[in-house]
Amino acid sequence: MSLSRLVARPMLASVFVVGAANALKNSGALAAKAEPVTDTLVGTIKKAVPQAPLPDDPQTLVRINAAVQIAAAAALATGRAPRTSAAVLAASLAPTTLAGHRFWEADDQATKTQQQLHFFKNLSVLGGLLIAAGDTEGRPGVAWRARRVAKDARREARHLAVSARQEAKLVKAKVA
Repeated sequence: MSLSRLVARPMLASVFVVGAANALKNSGALAAKAEPVTDTLVGTIKKAVPQAPLPDDPQTLVRINAAVQIAAAAALATGRAPRTSAAVLAASLAPTTLAGHRFWEADDQATKTQQQLHFFKNLSVLGGLLIAAGDTEGRPGVAWRARRVAKDARREARHLAVSARQEAKLVKAKVA
C-alpha cells in the first residue's frame, strides 16, 4: 500500500468516526432533524421491498446509520475492504447530509451560510469516497480486465477464422 493511501484513508475515515459518535450521543435531537428524510427513505424502501425489516423510528435509524458509519470508517482506516467500506460510507453520507444540512430551509442568513458550507463539505467528502471506492491500488480493475478478455477473445476468433479458411483451402485442394 502506498504512503498516500496509508495516510489518506484514516484521515477520510476520521470525519465519520467523530460524526457517528456524536450521532450516537445525540440521537434524540438528531432524530427530529432526520425525520423528513427517514420518512421518505423508509416509505420508498418499503414500496420497493415490502418484506424488508426496516424500523420506522427515526432515532433507531439514526443509531443504525451511526453504527454503520463507525464500522465502515474503521474498515476504511485500517485498509480492510477499503473499496467496499468507502462505498458504504458514500451511501450513508447522502441521507445524513440531506437530513443534517438542509440549508434551503434555513430562516436566517448566518444559519443558511453555515449549513451550506457543511453541505458542500460533505459533498467534497463524498467525492473523496467515490475516488476511494474506485481505487484499485494500481492493479487492473474489473472493467479493464473485462475489456482485456473481450479483446483477447476477438483476436482469438480472428485467428481461428483465418486458420479455418486455410484448412478449408487445403481440404479443397486435396479433394480436387
